[in-house]
Amino acid sequence: MDSVTLDVLDLRLLHALQLDGRAPFSKIADVLGVSDRTVARRFGRLRSTGIARVAGVPDSRRTGHAEWLVRLRGLPSATAPLARALARRPDTAWVTVLSSGTEIICIFRVAEEGAAPLDGLGRLPQITEVDAQRLLRPVMDHRWLGRTSALTAEQIAALRPPPAADASPVRLTELDRRLLPALAADGRAAYPDLAQQVGWSESAVRRRLEELRRTGVLQLDVEVAPRSFGFCAQCLVWLTVTPAQLSSVAQALAADPEAAFVGTTTGTHNLIAIAICLDANALHAYLTDRISCLNGVDRMETAMIISYTKRTAPSL
Repeated sequence: MDSVTLDVLDLRLLHALQLDGRAPFSKIADVLGVSDRTVARRFGRLRSTGIARVAGVPDSRRTGHAEWLVRLRGLPSATAPLARALARRPDTAWVTVLSSGTEIICIFRVAEEGAAPLDGLGRLPQITEVDAQRLLRPVMDHRWLGRTSALTAEQIAALRPPPAADASPVRLTELDRRLLPALAADGRAAYPDLAQQVGWSESAVRRRLEELRRTGVLQLDVEVAPRSFGFCAQCLVWLTVTPAQLSSVAQALAADPEAAFVGTTTGTHNLIAIAICLDANALHAYLTDRISCLNGVDRMETAMIISYTKRTAPSL
């Protein structure tokens, strides 16, 4: 799956879906200058082969959830089954394997600003070290440029939905608690299918989904492996930055084309980033010639990302 190379139309389709994950295929086709059937067939192939899918992502800052970045070190033989078990949990938002299977990083999303649910993890004999730090705030306001550079400015303007109209916290309803997991599994699920899954009327589901999107509570993300774009080196980077320089360093990294995520955290390292590069040589150059030269960076720790067990959606 990761070795598939996407063609120009695939790249444009994925960029279009990143702008609006529920845009009708007819609208995307009109902007791209191809037929509806072609767009539907392309997306069907990408999804059925596991290359890409659209997932609904709730904004934790709007829903009152805390996000905890939990780092587990242990025996490589235990990594794969533990990562799969973590991915099946409804409170994990991201699970990835690092350092040739010696580490797992996951994000727990905890309601009502609660603590990380670490009960049991530290008692597993296969786990030798557990560290949990609060993910304070994402810094980037855009997706990785490697997958959002296929469309022209005019095409982007035609597909981009209006900006979120509200930024205040919301209280999730019972419908929301049923609807959001269904959208995490398939952000493009049809309204009748969603209504059947959540046990609500189609009209109620339609109204609530549109409201969640309009207010920015729900965002739609395209899950696709960077290797499909030809980028083979993915690295998690922890930085210890002088407090007075934290904002400037974070903003500088967020503007880099190599950055897929930048966020502030608690702990010894106060900034975390995901870097995506073409290969190991390009990653070396980015770490040594770019990040290490930023004013305020005191210390850097890195770990190669080996695989993703869960990005947002439950594993298929």
